[in-house]
Amino acid sequence: MEFGIATLPTDRGIRPDALARAAEERGFESLWFGDHSHIPASRATPWPGGAELPEAYYRLLSPVVALASAAAATRHLLLGTGVLLAAQRDPFHTAKELATLDLLSGGRLLVGVGAGWNAEEMRNHGTDPATRGRLLEERVQAVTALWTQERAAFHGSLVGFDEVFAWPKPVQQPRPPIHVGGAFPVALDRALRIGDGWMPMANRGDTDFAAHLRELPARAEKAGRPVQGFEVSIYNAPRDAGALERLQALGVHRALFVVAAAEEDRTLRFLDGLARLVDEVSP
Repeated sequence: MEFGIATLPTDRGIRPDALARAAEERGFESLWFGDHSHIPASRATPWPGGAELPEAYYRLLSPVVALASAAAATRHLLLGTGVLLAAQRDPFHTAKELATLDLLSGGRLLVGVGAGWNAEEMRNHGTDPATRGRLLEERVQAVTALWTQERAAFHGSLVGFDEVFAWPKPVQQPRPPIHVGGAFPVALDRALRIGDGWMPMANRGDTDFAAHLRELPARAEKAGRPVQGFEVSIYNAPRDAGALERLQALGVHRALFVVAAAEEDRTLRFLDGLARLVDEVSP
C-alpha cells in the first residue's frame, strides 16, 4: 500500500514547494491538493465535515498552480488534485492546465475529481446542483477526448463540441489516472464508468470498506470493465498502524493522510510523526 499526503494549501501555511520536498524526503508517494474557487458569504449550504468551515477553505491556493510549484521542487513525488471540482470548471481550460502540469512534471499527475458539496459555489459557476454528477461525468469525458484525440470532439447531453485541436497532450498514455472522490455506491459506480480509481473519505458517512470492496468485482463487471488495475485510495486515512494494516489487507492501494494547513515548522513535525507511523505498518 502506498502512502500520500492530502491538504488544503493556503497563503498562510507552508509553501507548496516546501511541503512537496518534505513529503518526498520522508518517502511519501504522493501529494494531493484540494479545490474551491471561492466560498460564498451566505454559507447556506452546510459543510459535511461539521458546523464550522475551517479557515483553509476561504484561503485556498489554486491546486494546479500549487502543484506546478510542487513539481518543480521534486523529482519522483506524484502530484494529485484531491479533489478537483470538475463540474465547476470549463473542460478546455481543465484539459490544457492538467496536461501542461503532466508534461512539465514528467508524467507525475494524478487527477482526483469530485462533484462538490457547496450549492451556492456551484450556482456562481452556472452549475446546477441537481445535475452536477452528470455534468462532472461529461466534463471528465470531454477532457479525456481533448487529451486522447488528434481532432477532439464530444457530444453529451450537457457538454458538447465539434472537432477541435487541443494541445499539449499529457505525457501519460492514454491519459493521467482519474480518481473519483465520494461515497459508496454512487461515486464507486461513477469511478467505474469514467475513471481509474475510487477515492472515498474515511469517517465521512458510510465507511464499511470491507463490504464495498467485496462488491467491487460485481460492480466492475456490470460496468463492463476489468477490475484489474482499478485503485482504491482512502482519503483521510486513519492514523493508526493496526487500522492501516487492515486496509492494506483489504487490497486498498493508497492511504492518504490529511494534513491541516499550518506553518512550516509545525507541518514538518507532523510529517515526521506520519513517517514514523508508516514505518510501523507491515510491508
